[in-house]
Amino acid sequence: MSVTRKRLAGSAIGATLALLALTGCGSGDDEGAAVPKTATGTLEHIAGEVGCKPDMQTDADTIRQALCTNKDGDFDGKFVLATFATDRGQAEWLAGAKDYGGYYLVGRKWVAVGEKKTVAGLQGTLGGDVQEGSEHMNPGGSHNDSGSHSGGGHSG
Repeated sequence: MSVTRKRLAGSAIGATLALLALTGCGSGDDEGAAVPKTATGTLEHIAGEVGCKPDMQTDADTIRQALCTNKDGDFDGKFVLATFATDRGQAEWLAGAKDYGGYYLVGRKWVAVGEKKTVAGLQGTLGGDVQEGSEHMNPGGSHNDSGSHSGGGHSG
């Protein structure tokens, strides 16, 4: 595995674990509004579109990653925002990160990761496509029929 791939994989795992530590189980089915044109630009520009002052975690040539908190607008939540130098870098990051579950709002060379409700709120401003991580790590996610939080001992 190349150094770049190792960095991307490490960043994906770190972002996902940091997000899971910051957020509880999400619920909410506020979907269905018209999706705007997908945002583009720098990490700071995209964060500014949703009222976030990014707390930078990774600032490298291939990936820039920050933690964001938003208390305004259509959603209230914490999320990880990452931008990528290349489409391939983004694809590799997503492939590794999705193994850890979660919800992903995906735009061109950027990804926002958060609870379902937060990602849906972000989509209302940033556009993009909502994707869901592994069903094995997403209790109550859309991959599961019951939609309940059973097993795993997680409360929140």
